Amino acid sequence: MKYANLQDAYLDNLRNVYEHPEFINKPRGNVSKETLNLSFIITNPMNRYCTVKTRKSNIIFNFAEALWYLSGSNELNFIEYYAKNMAKYSADGSILTGTAYGPKIFSYGEHHINQWARLIELFKEDRDSKRAFISIFDPHEDLSLQNIDVSCTIGLQFFIREDALFLSTFMRANDAYRGLLSDIFSFTFLQEVFAAQLGLRVGHYCHNVATTHIYDTDFTRVEALLATPPEQSHSFELPRIPSQQIWENINTVLRYEQQLREGNITLSSKAIHDINVAPYWKQIIFLFALYQRIIKENCIDFDLFHNLHPLYQYLVQNKWENLFKEISKNGNVMER
Repeated sequence: MKYANLQDAYLDNLRNVYEHPEFINKPRGNVSKETLNLSFIITNPMNRYCTVKTRKSNIIFNFAEALWYLSGSNELNFIEYYAKNMAKYSADGSILTGTAYGPKIFSYGEHHINQWARLIELFKEDRDSKRAFISIFDPHEDLSLQNIDVSCTIGLQFFIREDALFLSTFMRANDAYRGLLSDIFSFTFLQEVFAAQLGLRVGHYCHNVATTHIYDTDFTRVEALLATPPEQSHSFELPRIPSQQIWENINTVLRYEQQLREGNITLSSKAIHDINVAPYWKQIIFLFALYQRIIKENCIDFDLFHNLHPLYQYLVQNKWENLFKEISKNGNVMER
């Protein structure tokens, strides 16, 4: 199957798994509907957003997870700040071993192989290579039932064809309601970053999953989502990653993300505008600064909010709809 964007692929395959499952099974005692051997293509991977109102996608977590991978970090405190439930996957309360893909990409195994850098060198030698594979799943991972932090992703394979960068992702398992949406956001984000670094267009994205499933705890949410009328979806002009100074910009965003997350700074709109990063990356800093206000003070800094791209404004307002309603009702507004 081919889809124009992530949202169409997500909804179609969610419906297929929910309404026409191949199996009902109970891995680790959890009842789920399951379909084996899912594969589809997204022709415009830069359209990686789900704007259906009932899904309430968390755009801030999506960017945080993708940047967590690009940072090479396996630290729980980074990603837990954006998703508290990540703590349950950590055996020692400090790091994640399976879920953290960054160390696999940039420091794999006992020899600490930087697979990203290796692919850059590979493509310099042979742009048509079929060897550009980044391994994620590690055969040394603990597969016993007491460990729930096992890599869902097997690996990522990149191709340069007709001056565009294509990506095929291979997964052992994917939650059709929860994980698929955030995983494809992250992987297509990596694809766009890699393409920008190589000076290429973004080609198609292909998602391959051995087992796609929905757990019974999400059945009600899935039913509500699939019942959402099409008119509740929205289309926006898509932000594009610029090709200049890719890693300089990423590292600047990561520095500000850490300072905001650790509470060492707060940022006004003026302060963010003064940061020396491209506008695309500046938008992500705006999102992280806004998130700091949401979780620390339970308020919306509308000066920050109004500086966001309209797509991000919609996703933030939809995700924190109740907070926006409460502010509107009580006048609990923070502005700068």
